[in-house]
Amino acid sequence: MDRGKVSVVVSCYNYGRYLAYCLDSILAQSYGNLEIVLVNDGSTDDSHDVAQRYAAEPRLVYVRQENGGQAVAKNAGIRRATGDFIAFLDADDAWEPDKLERQMPLFDAPAVGVVYSRYSYIDEANRPFGHVGTNPYLQPRRGQVMADLLMDNFVSFSTTVVRRTCFEKVGLMDESYRMGIDWDLWLRMSVHYEFDYVDAPLLRYRKGHSGQMSKNKVVRQTDTMRILQSFIAGNRDRLGSRQVNRALSYTFTNYGYHYRDVAPGDSLKYYLRAVRLDPGNRAAYTGLAKWCLLPPLRAIGLWR
Repeated sequence: MDRGKVSVVVSCYNYGRYLAYCLDSILAQSYGNLEIVLVNDGSTDDSHDVAQRYAAEPRLVYVRQENGGQAVAKNAGIRRATGDFIAFLDADDAWEPDKLERQMPLFDAPAVGVVYSRYSYIDEANRPFGHVGTNPYLQPRRGQVMADLLMDNFVSFSTTVVRRTCFEKVGLMDESYRMGIDWDLWLRMSVHYEFDYVDAPLLRYRKGHSGQMSKNKVVRQTDTMRILQSFIAGNRDRLGSRQVNRALSYTFTNYGYHYRDVAPGDSLKYYLRAVRLDPGNRAAYTGLAKWCLLPPLRAIGLWR
């Protein structure tokens, strides 16, 4: 059943080696009413040459621009899209053939604004490999998810389909952020819309290859705190102090973990802040215990 046109925004920066695999996975979708808006964000590799191979494809719109970053590129794609729904797929990832067909029926519920799914992992050679996430805050949820999203972003960007009207309500990507732009967007949308998901891995997420932005932890952590503080400041009437403290404590616990080896002093400060904000945060106490054990373990060669 055709539930409306889906515009798939693909932003590409120097991912020419993966681009054909990505585009072919969209063109192979069993849900046929779609277009692809491919934004070449100033690539210096062979991305343009790969895009030219699809010049005869009537469902593909090709945008070539100077490098502006992922938020700028994705916003350019949204503006050029003509569909009733906007989907996203990064140029290094790929979809399962029935992805859209399985997701679109969930929009029959008028309150649902965003539909996502689980994902599987592939390596540089497109080979699947196992990974089981155990973080309880990263498990998918449906319905009114604002309180859960405040803790962490469990909505994988390249799995999402969004009603176009959601962007008209909350705006586009915030171009002041380099990373975490999807989390910021989902938080803003969660105020007004419900989320739903397909409990199956419909995305092949490429992990571990060179150039992957998620490796830049310092930028990610800086933008994470900016996004969190901005959302809290703008939604004080919707958030309880307990919710805010738990979210900040969780974030500082993550900071303590990431800085434990490279900046032990900063790591300790983050763990202590986490405990002060949420004395019931067991992960913060675990982090503190490991921090205390770090010097003696290094001294006897058991931690390098």
